[in-house]
Amino acid sequence: MPRIAYFGPSGTFTEMALVQFEKSGAFDEPVERVAAPSQGAALDLIRAGEVTGAVVPIESSVEGSIPATLDSLAVGPRLQIVAETELEVTFSILARPGTTLADIRTLAAYPVAAAQVREWVARNMPAATPFISASNAAAAEDVLAGTADAAVSTALAGERLGLVTLADGVADHEQAITRFVLVRRPGLAPQPTGADRTSVVLELPNEPGSLMRAFAEFATRGVDLTRIESRPTRTGMGTYRFYLDCVGHIDDPAVAETLKALHRTARIRFLGSWPACSAVGTPPPSDEPAAQWLTQLRKGVADL
Repeated sequence: MPRIAYFGPSGTFTEMALVQFEKSGAFDEPVERVAAPSQGAALDLIRAGEVTGAVVPIESSVEGSIPATLDSLAVGPRLQIVAETELEVTFSILARPGTTLADIRTLAAYPVAAAQVREWVARNMPAATPFISASNAAAAEDVLAGTADAAVSTALAGERLGLVTLADGVADHEQAITRFVLVRRPGLAPQPTGADRTSVVLELPNEPGSLMRAFAEFATRGVDLTRIESRPTRTGMGTYRFYLDCVGHIDDPAVAETLKALHRTARIRFLGSWPACSAVGTPPPSDEPAAQWLTQLRKGVADL
């Protein structure tokens, strides 16, 4: 039975995403779920050979990319993303039996969750003081332990711990979606589907125009960039890594040529090519007409 790590403890949205991967047939057999205390810890379990894969959140439609996941993918032995799934994210306000909204003075929440319910909390629990928890499920555990009066968490965590739901479907923004990825050791990318996403991390030379030249490699080949983000390398002031997502697959000629061109002038880490859950942009142009034209020239056929 394959062991799959996830950002835990049990009851997080990440565990719900793992369930969704299981239902979609991402695994050939039942899996053993292994909770990890952080995104980095889940990925390090793969590197240590203790699990065969891990599910971690990578992007929120409300708060943007998840820095802890990006940083963990950028350093250490390379890992590879092979699949993604999306969850519509709304929260439950959980408390011990007998508690009302008016009783709440401390509200436990994972920072990403707190940011997604800030306006609702200000309207409905203005006296509540934030309490930072390690995850959505950990916030519920903090309530059970008596560390906080209530938690911004998941219905699954409430059911598991025997807490009561004071409010459900809590979110400041409609259709708040979080994207989760399935990560494994490097290997063959999944077969291209025509609706794929490719992700890389770039470390560019510190010289004028290096970032513009990198972007130009995508632009000149008609490869659609869908995410551009910088994160500090933590090795010194002013040094950054660039995280880029584009439409297409490493087996698409335009994407492959772009990656080769980037490799000539920059340090590039390939994070993977995999089927996208939803429409991501304009597919890369087909190389077939140009390839046929070149083949004809090599055969000595006149260029018409």
